[in-house]
Amino acid sequence: MIVLVLGGNSEIGLAAAEKFAEHEKAEIILASRNEEKARENASALADKFGVKASGIKFDALDYDSHREFYESLESRPDVVIQAFGVLINQKECQQDFEKARQVIEGNLMGAISILEIIAADFEQQGKGTIIGLSSVAGERGRQSSYIYASAKAGLTVYLDGLRHRLYPSGAHVITVLPGFVPTKMVAGRKPKFGETPLPVAGRDIYEAWKKGKHKIYTGKKMRWVMARIKALPEWVILKKRDI
Repeated sequence: MIVLVLGGNSEIGLAAAEKFAEHEKAEIILASRNEEKARENASALADKFGVKASGIKFDALDYDSHREFYESLESRPDVVIQAFGVLINQKECQQDFEKARQVIEGNLMGAISILEIIAADFEQQGKGTIIGLSSVAGERGRQSSYIYASAKAGLTVYLDGLRHRLYPSGAHVITVLPGFVPTKMVAGRKPKFGETPLPVAGRDIYEAWKKGKHKIYTGKKMRWVMARIKALPEWVILKKRDI
């Protein structure tokens, strides 16, 4: 088995890759803009789990390079984890469209570009799994994160539609909706509804693949937390400034 992690230095992506290496002895390919760091992380995985692992160059925003990137892989992956993303402060995005554009492209456009190429290959093969990391932020718009949430909402709907398209072929798409996972991306932020430790997030993603799930939340409580938030009337949301 070969697992390709797009955004190979993502802490959640690495946590999931560890589970595939540990339980499936999968070959791991970490693809990232920071190729040097990806190679370091791959070496650590290889040493820890006794598997083949490598780090390669991939730029989610260099759309023109995506087809060549995928076709240049020595072997086609069995599982692709789309783990890259961009998080920029909401107020900065409001004041500077360039930053808002980076968030939209880094979380949505880049994913669509590379995953359409991979999906076509998996569809033709009649096998393969795409695991996309979206976010609970995209479940309801709030003043604190609506630019980022818009991108993640778009990614969630995209993955839902891609799953519907690929289902008859035998290929599969899993949507992952992490809550607050303590990573460097969210350093300094405080969770409002609890947090999911990295190893738990990695385990949940691996188990979703193992069980053939379609859509999951990471952590035991997040599904129920989000059910309550989504059920709140709009007038309650408008009056609550800290949600």
